Amino acid sequence: MISIELARALRDSDLVWRPVRGDNFCIDRVEADAEVYTLSDMTVEAHEFSSGTVLGFNGTTEWALDSVALDDALWLPREDQLRELLGAAFRSLERVESTEAIGAVTLDASAYRLTALVGGESRAFEAPDAADAYARALLALLDDLAG
Repeated sequence: MISIELARALRDSDLVWRPVRGDNFCIDRVEADAEVYTLSDMTVEAHEFSSGTVLGFNGTTEWALDSVALDDALWLPREDQLRELLGAAFRSLERVESTEAIGAVTLDASAYRLTALVGGESRAFEAPDAADAYARALLALLDDLAG
């Protein structure tokens, strides 16, 4: 799952979320906890009204929340959703290993390197998690398209 910071950046880049079953989200308000919710037919459903989309919480007893406006929800797209959104710009994804010496300590690190075509150029995006690498590439693509 991508980081909250990358999810906010994607939202701020005008990525439109059309909720479907299986989507992950959190409530993006200061007073809300950091819990991640999943849309499903049993627990949380997206309800379409003329005034907008509302996410309805069915039978929740943990806390007093019946529904939340889509604007207050932050979509946390999965890796497969990010890959689909990246589309034909996607070139490759590989796991890279590196060893870094910091003083007398040697650190072994691994990351994911995603290569994508952005602005007519092949660019690499690295992150500790594959979903974050996809999100960074998608952000660059959206920024390039907004131009």
